[in-house]
Amino acid sequence: MTPNTLPPRPFGSVGVAMVTPFHPDGSIDIEAAQALALSLVEDGADMILLAGTTGEAPTTHLPEKQTLLREVGDALDGRAMLVAGAGSNDTAHAVRIGAGSQEAGAQGLLINAPYYNRPSQEGVYQHIMAVVEATDLPVMVYDIPGRTGVRIEDDTLARLAEHERVLAVKDATGDVEQGFRRMEATGLAYYSGDDGLNFAWLAHGASGVVSVVAHADAHSWREMVAEVDAGDLPGARAVAQRMRPLTAAIMGGGQGAVMAKEALLLQGRIPSAALRLPLVRASAEEIDALRAVLAASGLL
Repeated sequence: MTPNTLPPRPFGSVGVAMVTPFHPDGSIDIEAAQALALSLVEDGADMILLAGTTGEAPTTHLPEKQTLLREVGDALDGRAMLVAGAGSNDTAHAVRIGAGSQEAGAQGLLINAPYYNRPSQEGVYQHIMAVVEATDLPVMVYDIPGRTGVRIEDDTLARLAEHERVLAVKDATGDVEQGFRRMEATGLAYYSGDDGLNFAWLAHGASGVVSVVAHADAHSWREMVAEVDAGDLPGARAVAQRMRPLTAAIMGGGQGAVMAKEALLLQGRIPSAALRLPLVRASAEEIDALRAVLAASGLL
């Protein structure tokens, strides 16, 4: 791509859906979170997402989320955009999370369709808009039907896109062709929410990625974005090929938060891989396989 054809990037180009480090007793390790966020930015990230699925948002509470946002924001000191997840299947709760996140210093919100309830498309629209209108922040809509149980359909997304602060979509539908059409139809910035499809999304004009695998290697996604921006698709494809084993090791079992923490512990970047139930630590076999991939990739 030439510079004047680069996609809009209202949420940066390499985002990390950051884990929430815990002490062994389950309390949040603020110092580890600050150090981790800084290390991710140094490795190539320009957006840090806190309190998303990978951050174990369902088992962290609003005062904890706010403390995490304030402390990580202070540590980053403007080095990267700070975005907060505002997801719940209770609209009133999601509104409180969104407003509380803005109060704590979030610079943007990620809002998903409500999960488990399986509302109508009108319900999906009203839920997301209630959170949008509760703050003054730019919004990225998160479409992940595999977790929510409900898709955000074309007409619903088009209605959401009419709002001046709904700027982007994090897409984890697995349907790049659909996203390509929606980019054109809505003008929204698109972000890959599936590390295995990062190259495909970027090659189709996506603005960037919101990654879990970047915990272990944000630099490579930064390299891929630069290659696509320069029009070097063979170079970007080579990065994608190089990243496949690591992506499979972290995301292949669908336990991104679990495996990202194990990778960070192996790298010595967090002191504990503790999780809150219902998540549990990886098996010894999974950790051994992850260690082998990290070593082979030069990441240990």
